[in-house]
Amino acid sequence: MIIKIDIKYFLPLLSAASVLRKERYFRELLTLAKRENISSKKIYEAILQSYLFAGFPSALISLKIFSEFFKPNIINDKYEIDDFKKRGIKNCKKVYGYKYSKLISNVHSFSPDLSEWLIIEGYGKTFGRKALSMKERELSIVSILTALNFKDQLISHFIGALRCGNTVDDIKISLKNLNLIGENNKAIWGLKIFNNLDLK
Repeated sequence: MIIKIDIKYFLPLLSAASVLRKERYFRELLTLAKRENISSKKIYEAILQSYLFAGFPSALISLKIFSEFFKPNIINDKYEIDDFKKRGIKNCKKVYGYKYSKLISNVHSFSPDLSEWLIIEGYGKTFGRKALSMKERELSIVSILTALNFKDQLISHFIGALRCGNTVDDIKISLKNLNLIGENNKAIWGLKIFNNLDLK
């Protein structure tokens, strides 16, 4: 089977195939990427950020397969906690808007460590890297969270994806594309949650 997909929605589908360990589809998508000259930097970043959602083992497996298709052109940020924290706050506010303070307070109430890591590790160190825009990252995150059935986080990132410049159609198409890797039930589940959101 040859996957046909609008290149705009390639990274979200690749991200879902990665975290679901759908190796046959993952390899097929990487073959498509090579044929269509899709940026290997963007692909690398999309896979790299998946460790925040699916863990290091999943990201390691996917990046190893990626290296069979592309030579990684790695952007190795200098490890500066203060810089990560500044850009983490900025990126988190972009995704959560006026709910930013409530998010941090809620997470801090049950894990002060995680509330700090969320900013530094997630939104700063990882999402602050330059190869992908926040718009691109959020659309891939929506696909990952749908694939992994993380409902509460998915709702937050649906809204975050819109705040970062994605359209309603961008989100719906990315969810429907999960059918292309055999995940019709997850596509339906994600669309149902999205369609029930009050976006006013």
